[in-house]
Amino acid sequence: MTAPRTLHDDEPAMDETLVRGLIADQFPHWAALPLRPVASDGTQNLLFRLGDDLVVRMPRTSGAAADVPGEQATVRRLAPQLPVAVPEPLGTGGPGRGYPWPWAVYRWLPGAIPTGDRLTDPARLAVDVAEFVRALQEADPAGAPAAYRSGPLAPRDTDTRATIARLDGIVDTGAAAALWQDALDAPPWTGPEVWLHADLEPGNVLVDPGTGRLTAVIDFGCAGLGDPAVDLIAAWYVLDDAGAAVFRTAVGRDEAAWRRGRGWALTIAVHELAYYRGRNAFMADTAARVLDRLLLG
Repeated sequence: MTAPRTLHDDEPAMDETLVRGLIADQFPHWAALPLRPVASDGTQNLLFRLGDDLVVRMPRTSGAAADVPGEQATVRRLAPQLPVAVPEPLGTGGPGRGYPWPWAVYRWLPGAIPTGDRLTDPARLAVDVAEFVRALQEADPAGAPAAYRSGPLAPRDTDTRATIARLDGIVDTGAAAALWQDALDAPPWTGPEVWLHADLEPGNVLVDPGTGRLTAVIDFGCAGLGDPAVDLIAAWYVLDDAGAAVFRTAVGRDEAAWRRGRGWALTIAVHELAYYRGRNAFMADTAARVLDRLLLG
């Protein structure tokens, strides 16, 4: 049995034997179900399909593990208010058999990542994503935490510029720095903080393989309150150019928000490209594609 490839320096060893043992120890009523790894380019969790209806999410890092309780509370709170499916937590496991952190079992959500030929109806998908974003932003914010990406861009300035410099010869660093400065110069958000997913990237969005319609949004570990510009990253990460134009009209927001949204897409993409080159081809290729669109557009 081949162990899954690790992405992070402090990632614990995980394989089917470990997960079977944890299930048998902590959820014996599921122990007889077949278990198999799920091919995924996810960076925060390893996934194992448990029977036909369940999925086990094993955090790869201490940070992802720390998100488990908050993420479960978030999806339970938001699920009734959203137009598409979100993860349904069914059980939370604890450390065991050498694995050091909490882990969780969720209901399996079918769907495909919206890339390439899966963008069968970009305009309809754009409307679906906009409806999700608007519904999320209309959810009651009382008592919600800050999103992982939430506030002004300025605190990210030094690190973002250093990361852009590291990519010299890989991206147009002059154009990237200019776009970043424009985002920093955009008028700040002065309205109330709203609910954000804060990580609307292809791996966290599922579509119907036949119709291309949005069916689910997953991984709410970054979710919380903040500037609505953050979730505009979907225009570059999830949608193509035609879909992005429809999304912009459907989701609204003023030019200042879109300038900040471009800044968020840029800072996320440069960090992902710098970190995942040589580690995760899907993440690195996605970040490079986003940067191409940002810097050419």
